[in-house]
Amino acid sequence: MVLYTSPFPNSFLSVLHSFSWGLIFPCYWLADRLVGSFVPTTYEKRQRADDPCYFHALCIIITTPIYLALLVASLPFALIGFLLWSPLQSARRPYIYSRLKDKNHANGATLLTEWKAAGSGKSFCFGSANVCLLPDSLARFNNVFNTQARAKEIGRRIRNGASRPQIKIYIDSPTNTSISAASFSSLVSPQAGDNRTVNAGIRRTTSMEYKGDNCGSNNGEENREDKGGSGEPHEGEENTCIVRINGEENGHMSDTEADTVNGQAHASGPAEPSLEGDAEVSKTPNHKQKEGDSGSLDSCSASRESLVKVRVGDGTVDQSTVNNKLLYKASIMKKTSVRKKKHTDETFDHEISAFFPANLDFLCLQEVFDKRAAEKLKEQLHHYFEYIVYDVGVYSCHSCCSFKFVNSGLLFASRYPVMDAAYHCYPNGRGMDSLASKGALFLKVQVGCTPQDQRIVGYISCTHLQAIAGDTTVRCEQLDMLQDWLSEFRKSTSSSSTANPEELVAFDVLCGDLNFDNCSSEDKLEQQHSLFTHYKDPCRVGPGEDKPWAIGTLLDPEGLYDEEVCTPDNLQKVLESEEGRKGYLVYPTSKNHGSSQKGRKASLKGNGRRIDYMLYTEEGLYLEWKVEVEEFSFITQLAGLTDHLPVAMRLMVSTGEDDP
Repeated sequence: MVLYTSPFPNSFLSVLHSFSWGLIFPCYWLADRLVGSFVPTTYEKRQRADDPCYFHALCIIITTPIYLALLVASLPFALIGFLLWSPLQSARRPYIYSRLKDKNHANGATLLTEWKAAGSGKSFCFGSANVCLLPDSLARFNNVFNTQARAKEIGRRIRNGASRPQIKIYIDSPTNTSISAASFSSLVSPQAGDNRTVNAGIRRTTSMEYKGDNCGSNNGEENREDKGGSGEPHEGEENTCIVRINGEENGHMSDTEADTVNGQAHASGPAEPSLEGDAEVSKTPNHKQKEGDSGSLDSCSASRESLVKVRVGDGTVDQSTVNNKLLYKASIMKKTSVRKKKHTDETFDHEISAFFPANLDFLCLQEVFDKRAAEKLKEQLHHYFEYIVYDVGVYSCHSCCSFKFVNSGLLFASRYPVMDAAYHCYPNGRGMDSLASKGALFLKVQVGCTPQDQRIVGYISCTHLQAIAGDTTVRCEQLDMLQDWLSEFRKSTSSSSTANPEELVAFDVLCGDLNFDNCSSEDKLEQQHSLFTHYKDPCRVGPGEDKPWAIGTLLDPEGLYDEEVCTPDNLQKVLESEEGRKGYLVYPTSKNHGSSQKGRKASLKGNGRRIDYMLYTEEGLYLEWKVEVEEFSFITQLAGLTDHLPVAMRLMVSTGEDDP
């Protein structure tokens, strides 16, 4: 299948499209500004209340006639542009495939050589987020604003979070010699040339030197030492720092001791320098960097609770011993195992993290509707992801039953090469959703190659369902279509047979904003859909019941700019408490309660509306391989930039050679 690198098949149509959009844009921009001036966010309201010299009403009185006059003057040109633009959409391709042109930072081909499936397994990390990049006037109805600046900051935070080296901590114990933690969260690494001494009690077995923005390159054989003793990393892991801590027999680390160590570690060294010298501090108020805000890794102090995750196994750790064995500039966050004592039957790690996971391999975004914002976001993401599919969808009346003013809002970014891509538009959208070409994006990526030259591939799908409350039937129909399209894409892109496999399928992941939760009584039909018999939800026990640690992903828009949650670290701390979640997450609707959840103390079902999903299946994979969830994370790094919590999942693909 040919991947489309431009929206039109020839340059003439591209030039004609650019000309027509140039005629439309002034009218579009003026209308957006005019409407936006009458829809203030809560941040702007507070700013006006605190500043007596802020004459907003006077500004509106002056600017409104100007905007109206210019808007009327631009309407004839916009009409001519629309008459040219609309028929051109019949020739427009459904997406644009962008590949990083800078060969010095391209490493997708290198990643394919890392995993031969001949030794140990390999883990892959997937992320998904609804970023609310609508035209500014529409975004304000979700209490966010300045779409262009937010797009740039969102991309910068994602790539900075993903490009950190991954930290693994081994705890040597007479009763436990396995890997004790493989954390999403990571340490902010020292700058090049920082060769400070590490205590003798800690053994650094892999280089953790920061390699710049494009940290997808493998540090592979650099400074690698003997891997015996406490187990060894999986094949192909990159940017990993492994720390070994010797345990003591017949002891334990209590919750109080862990917090004490946590605080001492935080104060043990000077503040971290910025990861990125050329980073710009956004002028948008909701992006303002504050002390302790490590969301973009540019703050003066590193996150206390989100840098390194330690899990103590059967071994024991004495507090004085640990204090003498802390890595330079490291912070030990509250141990995940301690936080999860209630859920000891869980087979994988889970956390609320202030950072996107280190070594993020695939990213699926929703609501990237604004074209200019999509370009800014793509530019930032290309510092880390080599392959990006964006501007996904159709416009005008092409391929859909109703007129589409904006695209699907889907965007996909990958460190691995994309082999095939396909898009389908849901034809049954209603209300405001019918104006957008919401649909599903299907992708096939290559993640490795066997010694027998068999391709190792994976399938990833991203979607965004009907949003209007009460449209249960519409969403169920869309889930039916989604399953059919998934099956069709697998069949059309498969180039192997059971007898002679040319490709080995490692994973099949489905993610996106499904706009229903698993605890609301109004969403029972969606909860019982057959999709969940084929795809597994790591956060779900069954229809109507989530696992105790799962939290909602839809934030209460009214509280986005509260001091308690306006930074990644603050939001993380708030969401770790039940009362905090009740104050700042949207809960399933009820006849007895209003839409605003702030300050509610009543007993509520679940931990908020979890409408952003990350699903995987074991069906259709290579028979001798096994896929398991290694970690699941709810991410707060985009605090103040969107009204959704991103989610991330790390899957471990185990080959037959892994079995004892």
